[in-house]
Amino acid sequence: MSRTVREIERKYEAAPGGAPLDLAALSALAELPGVASVVDDGVTALDATYYDTADQRLAADGVTLRRRTGGSDEGWHLKLPVRPKGAPRTSDGGDVVRDEIRAPLGDAVPPELAALTRSRTLDAPLRPLVELRTRRAVWRLVDAAGEPLAEISADEVSARRAGSAGAPVRWSEVEAELGAGGDPALLDAVERHLATLGLRPAGSTSKLARALAETAAPHVESVPATEARREERRAAHGDGDDTRKKPKESKKPKKQKKPRPPKKARRREGADALLGGGDPTAELTAGDVVLDAVRRQVAAIVALDPAARREVPDAVHRMRVATRRLRSVLRSYRKVLDREVADPVGTELKWLAGELGVDRDREVLAERLTAALDAVPEEQRLGPVRARLTIWARAEHADARQRLIAALDGPRYLDLLTTLDALRADPPRTREGTPPLLRPAAAKPPHKVVRAAVLAETDRLTRRVDAALALPPGPERDGALHAARKAAKRARYAAEAAELGLGKGARELAGRLQGVQQLLGDHQDSVRARETLRAIAVRAHAAGESTFTLGLLYGREEAAAAARERELPGVWAAVLDPSPRRLL
Repeated sequence: MSRTVREIERKYEAAPGGAPLDLAALSALAELPGVASVVDDGVTALDATYYDTADQRLAADGVTLRRRTGGSDEGWHLKLPVRPKGAPRTSDGGDVVRDEIRAPLGDAVPPELAALTRSRTLDAPLRPLVELRTRRAVWRLVDAAGEPLAEISADEVSARRAGSAGAPVRWSEVEAELGAGGDPALLDAVERHLATLGLRPAGSTSKLARALAETAAPHVESVPATEARREERRAAHGDGDDTRKKPKESKKPKKQKKPRPPKKARRREGADALLGGGDPTAELTAGDVVLDAVRRQVAAIVALDPAARREVPDAVHRMRVATRRLRSVLRSYRKVLDREVADPVGTELKWLAGELGVDRDREVLAERLTAALDAVPEEQRLGPVRARLTIWARAEHADARQRLIAALDGPRYLDLLTTLDALRADPPRTREGTPPLLRPAAAKPPHKVVRAAVLAETDRLTRRVDAALALPPGPERDGALHAARKAAKRARYAAEAAELGLGKGARELAGRLQGVQQLLGDHQDSVRARETLRAIAVRAHAAGESTFTLGLLYGREEAAAAARERELPGVWAAVLDPSPRRLL
């Protein structure tokens, strides 16, 4: 049986030529705010073997899988990166946040951990990659009640490639890991103290990353090697997001400055950091913009797969949204992407979104109805309404969950993942016998092709909104508004995908379209809530129970839907002022 531990840590190393760490000086950490004492837990020997595919797919995504002996938590450990929403990607300093899923010690990779790596490994064999031996000295920072606030580890590490007979590489590092009850600000105070001891943030965020870098074989062409080449290109050509200061050069005769390129060209030059390939000095094309959108959503699906399997809150919903976004991009940009390649992928994405939504729709609706019942005064709650809602909400949940896992473990999903992995390659690959993914229009500038695709989607949405507003209230209008909602999603996703090529105008349009989508979504949720309440009321009536409260909830949902319909013309007018054509 596996269990999950959230890990928040920072790594440090001595500056080149610096003095060895004075371990005795760590006792001064007891003077930090909130720390009552520093407990010396002694020294432990740890042996770990890290596993990965032949082309190091796990390492490329910052994932580690190891079998470790020694210490209080020996066993199998799978570490998945956790990046809070909006947090910057950092590789030099800052908190490293990961979920560590632990399984009992055994000779083979535990099946439950192997399943969590499937979206990245594509069922490629996991084999020993690196062997690490660590001599670890540990100190615990505890509060007055003896509760751990943080753990400081001083590690002496030796590493070698699995099966290698060569001499291991060696280094020393210090880890500061936040305890379950620790304040994140404590790590800042620890860092300031370690800086006085001559330590600085480590250049690698994990032991495996450093071991791979320092034991790399020149002939191995792995995914990390590809990433390294991309970093070299960024360093050589510049990156619009790079704010680090360059060291001052020694005085030399000043070279004549080259004329600054136009604003659009500068934006295109920086876009190479996002696209990860191609000539960074070339102008950005429509194909570059669309491929960037495709790659971002494929990466989201791959990263969210383990969380969806573990039932992390909101993970299934986010994975479903990424699936729908990708399908929308493939459909909206058909002048850029060959339909013979994109349409079959879109069909499979529709299937995956359906599997992800089997239980999700019921969950969302249950939350809505429960909140609505909570708002009803106690004296108006007649009959076992809450029990009825609970029975309905839990019905078929276990079966739906089993169905989802079976789908994620099945060959159809693996085939889709393999296809998506090929599409996000640089350049994208397609199956033998099919045309290349990109059509000739992909070579044109974004403001011609991408803009036309976004405007086509907004025109489509306009027709659907106008058609819905022309109908009288009732089931036919409900259906038309639902169709408009789906068009709003597609237009919004097309605009979001276009931001790299069209700039802030596309971002502003996407924000407006999101408002329309949310209003129409709330209307559709009300329609479904009324359908569910009626079905529950029929069963309650048959059982001789009062249906007063269910009828009250039905009436409130009906009023909410009518209010959304009254708001729609004003919200829609805001989307059209100024018109999308002027905005883009």
